[in-house]
Parts: sequence; structure tokens; C-alpha cells
Amino acid sequence: MEKLTIIKVGGKIVEEEQSLKQLLKDFARIEGYKILVHGGGRSATKLAERLGIESRMINGRRITDLETLQIVTMVYGGLVNKNIVAGLQALNVNALGLTGADMNLIRSEKRPVREIDYGFAGDVKEVNTAILSSLISQGIVPILAPLTHDKLGNILNTNADTIAGETAKALANVFEVSLVYCFEKKGVLMDENDDDSVIPSLNKAAFKDLVQKGVIQGGMIPKLDNAFESIEAGVKEVVITSADEIGKTSGTHIYLP
Repeated sequence: MEKLTIIKVGGKIVEEEQSLKQLLKDFARIEGYKILVHGGGRSATKLAERLGIESRMINGRRITDLETLQIVTMVYGGLVNKNIVAGLQALNVNALGLTGADMNLIRSEKRPVREIDYGFAGDVKEVNTAILSSLISQGIVPILAPLTHDKLGNILNTNADTIAGETAKALANVFEVSLVYCFEKKGVLMDENDDDSVIPSLNKAAFKDLVQKGVIQGGMIPKLDNAFESIEAGVKEVVITSADEIGKTSGTHIYLP
């Protein structure tokens, strides 16, 4: 199997000029087939503030009403995505910016209302493996925005970590997939106040134990849930690390059992 590297990146890394430039240089150096999945929540929040629209978050997830959906569609599918594509073209990377609606790439269903109504938030149901594989095999580098569709004419705001994980799982039967979650920290930390307290490797039993002890909490829990689901589905390697460590052996490596 050919190797495929899927990089998920978000936060200020894709929204600040200098950190974005460095990220794109590091991404361009990755050999072989690759995909970049990005977020852009801070830019969406800033635009909402300028337009006088309140951003509501619950457990780190955005409540996506109709006005917010319009904002995230503009920011994720437009501003952030196309800035990344243009930056990569300058580095001779043949990038193609896509949402899940393009070519029916990622189909989702609107998240059902339970304790919380997340609005126009999507839960991924299907990744179009044939289309993605075809693009990749032609030397095209997909740049995936965190937007999907329900095939009923609706765009849905969809968690970028989930998109990266589901894409990795879908392509694991076609490529030897490495999935790298990048954020501001060097990896999963034993002490959130000590940036050097990186946990070098983590299996599911240790993960559950650290959650129970309160060492791992907040947004890191769903990120690691996605990581373990990916490994269980046949993804060869999952790493959680900082953006400036792309291509290196540092960070937290996820293992089974």
C-alpha cells in the first residue's frame, strides 16, 4: 500500500500569518500522498463579533444556528480554506480546497436534539472513498474544510477532528494511513501547566485511567476518542503533537490495546 499522511490542524495555527506560513512549509515537505484538514473557529468567532452575532459554545462545541452556519460556511469554506490553498500553491503543492458537499465527498446527518440542540451540526455518516482516492492518486492534495452536507441541500458544521478521523478510517483500506492531530501543545500532557510533560505513548486502558483521574479532560477527550477509533478501524499510526513537530517522532503516539 502507498503511504498517506492526514494532518489535522486548527486554532491560531491556521489563523495567524506567521504560524500558518511555517505550517504550510512543513506540510509541503511531507513526502508522498497527503491531506490537510483544518479548523478556523477563532476566525468565525471574530467575524460573528464584528457582525454583532453571539457565538455560543457548549463543551467546546459551537451551537450552529442559521446565522452562525452562514458565518462558518464563509470562514471555513472560504477565507481559511482558500488562504491555505493559495499558500500551498506558492510552495508548488497542487492543493484543492474542498468541503464535504463538493463531489458528495462527506455526507452527514444533522445531529439529533437530545439534552442540547447543536443546531446545524453534522455527524459524519459516509466518506466518499472512491472520489478521494482518485484525487489523491492524481497527485492532488485535498484541503478539507470542516463542513459537510446532508444530501438534502443543507450544509452542516462538522467537527474537524471527526472529519480527519472518519477520513482516515475510510481510506485505511486503500492506503497505509498516518493521522496526525496538531495543536498548540507538544502532545497529551501529564500536567497541563508543564508543556514538557508529554505522555509519549498512550493505550486505551491508560487513557481511561487518566480521564478518571482528571489528568485528561475537556476537548482532549473527544480528540483521543477519535484517535482510538481510528486505530481500531485500521489506521496504522495516530500521533497528537504540535504543528512545528510535523514529520518528527515527538508527540503522543496512540496504540492498541
